[in-house]
Amino acid sequence: MQITIALFDIDGTLLRAGGAGRRAVELAIGEVVGDRAEVSLASLEFAGRTDPWIVSQALGKYGVTADDRLIAEVIERYTAHLPEQLKLARAFEVLPGVVALLRLLAARDDMVLGLGTGNAERAAYAKLARGGLDSFFSFGGFGSDHVERAEVLRVGLERGRTKTEHHDTRAIVIGDTPRDVEAAHAIGAECIAVETGGYDARTLEEAGASLVVSDLRAPEVIEALG
Repeated sequence: MQITIALFDIDGTLLRAGGAGRRAVELAIGEVVGDRAEVSLASLEFAGRTDPWIVSQALGKYGVTADDRLIAEVIERYTAHLPEQLKLARAFEVLPGVVALLRLLAARDDMVLGLGTGNAERAAYAKLARGGLDSFFSFGGFGSDHVERAEVLRVGLERGRTKTEHHDTRAIVIGDTPRDVEAAHAIGAECIAVETGGYDARTLEEAGASLVVSDLRAPEVIEALG
């Protein structure tokens, strides 16, 4: 029996955190840069990026040279702020079709569900818990594993393979940005892309997605997963 390892992105694919992540990063950066103007990262694009990359760029925006130690400190502060910001996020939402799809896939013997996300592991599970989705995922590749998204997916795939004794595995990435698609290709995986993250079908198709759907309610998703 072939086992499909499905690696899900979080933000824009499974849920929208209502700005909680950005606000938590701003608070963490503000603590590190000290007595300066209020931190705003409105101009920094988070989509498809890893937390270490975001923190490095944010520090640079405020004239602070980022090294691994400082990036780790900011991420620790960010993940400490995140639960409260998630509680305050009125626009937080689990995206259409997500719960039904995950329930269906979790019941299958030929499917292993994991994460492939730029979020640090603690941040990933905080967001999932806020949406009641954390129980679906026992492993993944995270921004806390690597700054490069392709390597994040590679780690997630290897962890997925340890969940099964079967050597015949197929990898599918489910994401919402061209970076998800490119990273999937880099590890030899297929990619189902959803438009819920703000990128339109044409952009995702041009990036090379195997399938593009408006959201995860589309029946084509189940067909593509096999």
